[in-house]
Amino acid sequence: MAQTFDHIILNGRPGGGKSELIDFLKGCELARRADRYHIGKVVELDDFVWLWDKFVEDDLWEKLGEQRRYSRCVEHGYVQTEGDQLLDMLCLKFNRVVERDYLAKPAFYDDHTLFIEFARGVPDGGYQRAYDLLSQEVLSRAAIVYIVVSHAESVRRNEARYEAALAHSILAHKLPDESLKRFSAEQDFEALSNGAPSGHLEIKGVRVPFVTIPNEPELSDPEALDARYAEAFQTLRELYQPS
Repeated sequence: MAQTFDHIILNGRPGGGKSELIDFLKGCELARRADRYHIGKVVELDDFVWLWDKFVEDDLWEKLGEQRRYSRCVEHGYVQTEGDQLLDMLCLKFNRVVERDYLAKPAFYDDHTLFIEFARGVPDGGYQRAYDLLSQEVLSRAAIVYIVVSHAESVRRNEARYEAALAHSILAHKLPDESLKRFSAEQDFEALSNGAPSGHLEIKGVRVPFVTIPNEPELSDPEALDARYAEAFQTLRELYQPS
């Protein structure tokens, strides 16, 4: 198997195409995926799953007559009310889970790539704050993929995907407008990268390679997606020297 990435930190606006990228890679035959994208068997860690669990726990506390701790209910789901500390804790949880479940098992990296996925907006301290909370052990084996779409496109895709889901289920959810504004309206990645399409970020003494993937217009043709993604991952691989 071709040499593959150990950790991919996957970032970008909500609805920007992070999940679509992972789904595309999972759909590739493993040998081709490793050779063309330098991605092994895909394992995902997404802090939205942990965040949603906290909101569901709030529902349970409320049923016990207690106050909600992290969120309030709105028409299309939940809005986080706690502030930045919960998001900071989730970054630290990435460290704990990665170090316990993956770094402690070196053979995992023989044929796997771990995706660490999250979105951050400037009101939360942005990606600078999130990256600074990740451990050097996680960062030293990581490369960053930042998917670029505009705020307007993020809003459009969020609504379009909700409407598509609604056609198949009355249980469809979308990111509430208040949360979408928080995580999408402003981003600090371009400032961190000085607007470069690829290169390295200095984070806690670690030179972490990055690449940006412009994801407008939205594509569905597999050949067009292959070209878009392959160019980015090949550029990233040239920058990647895990320690």
